[in-house]
Amino acid sequence: MKQKQLNELANELSNKVLKTVNNSTFSESPFKHCVIDDFFDNSIATKLLESFPPLEDEIWEKTNDKDIEVKYRTNFQSEFDVPDGLIKAFRIFNSSTFLKAISKVFGIPKLLPDPFYSGGGLNVTEKGGLLDVHVDGNYHDASGLNRRVNVILYLNPGWEKGWGGEFGLYNDDGTELIKKVEPIFNRLVVFDTHDKSFHGLPEPLNFPDGKNRKSIILYYYTKEARPSDQNIYKDPHSALWVKKNVTDKKGNTSRDFS
Repeated sequence: MKQKQLNELANELSNKVLKTVNNSTFSESPFKHCVIDDFFDNSIATKLLESFPPLEDEIWEKTNDKDIEVKYRTNFQSEFDVPDGLIKAFRIFNSSTFLKAISKVFGIPKLLPDPFYSGGGLNVTEKGGLLDVHVDGNYHDASGLNRRVNVILYLNPGWEKGWGGEFGLYNDDGTELIKKVEPIFNRLVVFDTHDKSFHGLPEPLNFPDGKNRKSIILYYYTKEARPSDQNIYKDPHSALWVKKNVTDKKGNTSRDFS
């Protein structure tokens, strides 16, 4: 795909985000989020899925914290680590065109991407894997920016309800499930991330043998701090888990930072 075509595609996909404010795909409950189906052309989405490296590849790191976080994620350090079949999608997601659309819909000006891919990239969860209900870390060490928005593209063809792995959105203390979003193929989810936006998939996956839950996840930041009504914790913190009494994996609500 040449530059002109990529630019046209970025504009087309950004318009899909902008249109969510006029239909039921955008909601402010329990926190701002939108869900867009058939986000990419099916052929492009299929190419993205086929470009996931095998789990034996050294680009993957496994987290295996029982009852809290059991999954694989890539350890990208820059865009040069992104596989060839995926890099064009990452360029679109990190483009000013796409970020301006999210900024307008979510009312968060001056969003910036993460060229360091701190936690962002590809995710794979195998059968039995899970992600406890949590709020995300709030601070980006490499830039000193504040985390504001998450984007997830699900790539799970043939997904069925009995497989589990729905994305759960919870109330502002993480004790009540408000909404489930099925992780179907080529579905994009964009959501506000702050100290009250609890989310996760706490029930172990029941995907069939040989099938894993796959997604692309990227995070966006601002220099400006979050609004005060979104903050509970003053200092930088890691992800805070409901099963850890809303603390991080070490039992803290703040962490060392640079």
